[in-house]
Amino acid sequence: MASRKTILVLHVAGQIPLAGVAWQALHHVLGLRRLGHDVWYIEDSGARPYDPRSQTFADDCSYNVAFLRNMMERFDLGDRWAYWDGISDTWHGLPGTRVAELYAAADAMINLSGATHLRDEHMACPVRVFVDTDPGYEQARLAEGDVGVQRYLGAHTHHFTYGENLGQADCAIPIVDFTWRPTRPPVLLDLWDAGCVAAGPFFTSVATWENKGKDIVIAGETYRWSKHVNFLDFLDLPRLALQPCRLAMWSPTDEVEQRVRDAGWDIVDPVPVSADMQPYRDFIVTSRAEFTVAKDIYVRARTGWFSDRSVCYLAAGRPVVTQDTGFSKNIPNGAGLFAFSTIEEVREAIWQINGDYMNQCHAARELAHEYFDADAVLRNLLKQADI
Repeated sequence: MASRKTILVLHVAGQIPLAGVAWQALHHVLGLRRLGHDVWYIEDSGARPYDPRSQTFADDCSYNVAFLRNMMERFDLGDRWAYWDGISDTWHGLPGTRVAELYAAADAMINLSGATHLRDEHMACPVRVFVDTDPGYEQARLAEGDVGVQRYLGAHTHHFTYGENLGQADCAIPIVDFTWRPTRPPVLLDLWDAGCVAAGPFFTSVATWENKGKDIVIAGETYRWSKHVNFLDFLDLPRLALQPCRLAMWSPTDEVEQRVRDAGWDIVDPVPVSADMQPYRDFIVTSRAEFTVAKDIYVRARTGWFSDRSVCYLAAGRPVVTQDTGFSKNIPNGAGLFAFSTIEEVREAIWQINGDYMNQCHAARELAHEYFDADAVLRNLLKQADI
């Protein structure tokens, strides 16, 4: 690193106070700090906060601010965060005057997940990095000529994406106007070291049954922004593989939950799992492995996307069996990580994991170190963004 830089990370860990979102933010903030940079975390989208207890958006941000404050203080970042409540025009954490000073003085700004639509005050920062953690949607809208999306993305100087296969011949997502540089979810391996914690019997994951609002149409074909389309194809897995499987899952209806339970899945309340970073970590560390499908848009469009959550499983030394989105072109699988397209491939992966479990756990941890370690991932991002 040539010199210490002042870097602002914009995200939604307070607005959407769920542990998976919090870990995504933290891996970037702490990772950059460990590289020696002067890092600040800011939420200033002004969007209404989400309350996971009622699963609704609210006007009162007190729960959200408390979640964010606890998260930052836990990792010695208690004086380095700010949250703007757009409803009452009130700043929490840092005062608004200090945030304005940071906008003017920072060397770079990382808009993680496109959390904030950049405004005039952000433009004082010379390097403005957009990190696309949800590939396909914005690119498709841009290709349709959406002027709002063009302005939104155009306010940034560099564009990165978790869609490592975007722009390749086998990827259906159209690419226009901007160069999308591939990046990966970073992870701090020491925070996920399982130590002597014993794995339980369940292959697990954390999921929402159905996501809505971001389906896209490309060349007349609809791609769904939801997992449940693919999950239905593997619903009978617990019985077919004779493997205990557990989901921490939000179910839209009692009928859906009963259907999943009838297929042999154990379902637990996701609210306690996701309400705090420690229970979320405990859920992953005490799992035997992860089994998960991916959103239809990632799979059929061959985006090359890989999950932040799955990276945490790998870092904890827990093998991952996940639906192939095209990531297998760049990340090796077959030991510790298994990409699948068919139920037969899932059954084979489970057989291999259970047949040589300790070596599979070691392989998972090694994959996390080699392909997702925050030090390497973030160094590469900073280099490509000329930071």
